[in-house]
Amino acid sequence: LLNNKVFFIEIDKNLISFLKKNYSISENKIINKNFLKWNPKEINLQKFAIIGNFPYNISSKILFHILKYHEHIQECVGMFQKEVVKRIISNKGKKTYGILSVLIQTFYDVKYLFTVTNKVFYPIPNVKSAVFSLKKKQKICNKDLLFKCVKIAFNQRRKKLKNSLKLFNYIPNFYKIPFLNKRAEELSIKEFIQLAKEIEV
Repeated sequence: LLNNKVFFIEIDKNLISFLKKNYSISENKIINKNFLKWNPKEINLQKFAIIGNFPYNISSKILFHILKYHEHIQECVGMFQKEVVKRIISNKGKKTYGILSVLIQTFYDVKYLFTVTNKVFYPIPNVKSAVFSLKKKQKICNKDLLFKCVKIAFNQRRKKLKNSLKLFNYIPNFYKIPFLNKRAEELSIKEFIQLAKEIEV
């Protein structure tokens, strides 16, 4: 496992000292940095996978950071609070369906692997955890445009798309785009992708 292409990203210097003391890890394989400020260019690899037991309090930020570099991050296996994992696998019509659900499922195949009971932790937390996996899909649509559409639509989720996305009404035949009479939570992943493609044209 500890070959030349395995790197450790850790912000806690005490944990870094533990790694150095207990495992044969060379200095240049440990990156002492906040993951949210880390750039894949630092490891000089075009494609790689991530494995992590991520901090629950910044789970959404971590997922957005993965999306930012999704062209490099081919796979991810990690653990979050169970509710967060349920949110990223959620489908249209559910209360948990939102921005992260659409974006993560657009660019990755997502799997809920298994639940981790709170009893395996000490002290015992009030929440359950879940392990999930992400596997990168082929490029489907313009990422920046999709991000913009999805965020605007869900930030005004009570409005129909013809109203929340009216900043795009300069596009010829904008009002002929299918499903503009729906709200964000009523659109499937495929429909959001189609929407982004229609707007891009």
